[in-house]
Amino acid sequence: MLRGPIWFAAGFAVMLSAGWLVFPRALYQKSSQPIQFSHRTHAEKAGMKCEDCHSLRADGAFTGIPQVDKCAGCHAAPVGSTADEKLLVDRYVTPNREIPWKVYARQPDNAWFPHAYHVKLAKLACEQCHGGHGKTDSLRAYESNRVSGYSRDFWGASLQPATARTGLKMSQCEHCHDEKGVVTGCIDCHK
Repeated sequence: MLRGPIWFAAGFAVMLSAGWLVFPRALYQKSSQPIQFSHRTHAEKAGMKCEDCHSLRADGAFTGIPQVDKCAGCHAAPVGSTADEKLLVDRYVTPNREIPWKVYARQPDNAWFPHAYHVKLAKLACEQCHGGHGKTDSLRAYESNRVSGYSRDFWGASLQPATARTGLKMSQCEHCHDEKGVVTGCIDCHK
């Protein structure tokens, strides 16, 4: 008599697990960055800060990923001995060709994030939103949603706890604003 409900519950559990574990793996595709890059080497050995490469323009807009001329300032010739260093110089710096980085933090088209407000006015450190990315020795795989094209860092489901995740979710922005008593409305970020 209990066979029907037991089979239903077992089937439901299997389907729920498959949806939770298998679907995200099928939805996202991984790809590597064009070259590997060590933030740690640039920070510790070269003494660089985040804003040396990732800066704000005079109008307060964030410049994002640095252009190859920033790299060329130090890397006109290979400085290190890695294959990626040689690739950087030969493929991008010497021909003055932009590096086609895959941007982990590319914002959705309907969102606007003013770095200037957060960096200059709120005096937030880069690590508060970007975590330990500035201390990494290599770049992790880029995961993009096969349907929307957005990075998993913004739209991805994750089984990891929020503190272990990479990327930034809207709920984290809301939590920080609540903690600091900053009152905003939807239209402040979503245009």
